[in-house]
Amino acid sequence: MLTVKLKPKHRPFCFSVKGHVKILRLDIINSVVTAVFMIVISVLALIPETTTYIVIGGVFGLVASVFCIADGALIYRKLLFNPSGPYRKSAVHDKL
Repeated sequence: MLTVKLKPKHRPFCFSVKGHVKILRLDIINSVVTAVFMIVISVLALIPETTTYIVIGGVFGLVASVFCIADGALIYRKLLFNPSGPYRKSAVHDKL
């Protein structure tokens, strides 16, 4: 008699729960690095000469860095709220 072994269905890493958590952690790192870069560039832009456009650009860069920090903080809070990832298996899905 011939038996056939079925391979388990392959799920790419980016579609798994670990993949989502890893992507969110990388997004936090990305937000922090972007914020630091924007702060440095904005402060350096304001130092040499100050014209109206340079001040507007520097303020815009500082505001953008605040938004980057807020983005990282919100994602960090989301991971603290549900550290296993954005999706969670329940008993209902196991029975189907």
